[in-house]
Amino acid sequence: MVDRVPFPLEGKRVFVAGHRGMVGKALVRRLAREPVEIVTAGREELDLTRQAEVEAWFERNRPQVVILAAAKVGGILANASYPVHFLEQNLLIEVNTIRAAFHFGVEKLLFLGSSCIYPKHAPQPIPEEALLTGPLEPTNQWYAIAKIAGLELCRAYRRQHGADFVAAMPTNLYGPGDNWDLASSHVAAALIRKAHEAKERGERVLEVWGTGTPLREFLFVDDLADACVFLLRRYSDDIALNVGSGQEVAIAELARLVCGVVGFEGELRFDPTKPDGTPRKRLDTRRLEALGWRASTPLREGLARAYAAFLAETRDRPSL
Repeated sequence: MVDRVPFPLEGKRVFVAGHRGMVGKALVRRLAREPVEIVTAGREELDLTRQAEVEAWFERNRPQVVILAAAKVGGILANASYPVHFLEQNLLIEVNTIRAAFHFGVEKLLFLGSSCIYPKHAPQPIPEEALLTGPLEPTNQWYAIAKIAGLELCRAYRRQHGADFVAAMPTNLYGPGDNWDLASSHVAAALIRKAHEAKERGERVLEVWGTGTPLREFLFVDDLADACVFLLRRYSDDIALNVGSGQEVAIAELARLVCGVVGFEGELRFDPTKPDGTPRKRLDTRRLEALGWRASTPLREGLARAYAAFLAETRDRPSL
């Protein structure tokens, strides 16, 4: 096989699919420091779930590099409430975009999966080889199945057509541009909003879903964006690489950190009647570290930056 690294980004037209989401915004920020032309398309211009629209857009715009960050995402409650949305929409986005990228000669594609693709009781830290070795976590299996299909489609295009399509599996993300809606947000964003509102109302108790015992790894979204640029240049293989911080924290400790950052001084009360999800989930990032990349944002610093973003992003939306 021809050696495809380093891959030159200089002068390339880079399509960030999903540029209005948290990851997409971070990618645009990071790529702005590179000598590339950033190409984006809003939902009003391009619906990635519609094959004809996707193919017509690719034919008109001819990107040379694609980062597929577009996805239907949400937390435990959203996944449980809308399984069809999470499975069907993500499958359509992935198939349409990856197929069009190959058909219109994209030189490199990076597909972003999720750490929820791994079995519920995978070995810890989770190596890439754990994929498809056991049952998924039921609370997000619909999203996970769709993401597994996307990374396997990239692998299939590599195997059958020699396409330079790669995939990365980020751990739990947080940061500017996060979803602050309690009905569909992930845990870090939800805790930031709940702690802020409890402080503003002068409440003395903050309720946290679950027991607080599950262990999670969190990655600041701008660190992920930096890893993506690194992988575009330095990686070309069919293993979907883990991207994480290498640090894990119990949900109870995360809640305490958030309260410290926000300034909420009340009591934490855990609700064990609510689901915990996977008991532990930390990614084995040795492969990525061996290539020369590590996360650089400590959790407390990242949470402070995320809280500042929450205040700025919700200032004019009191009903959010």
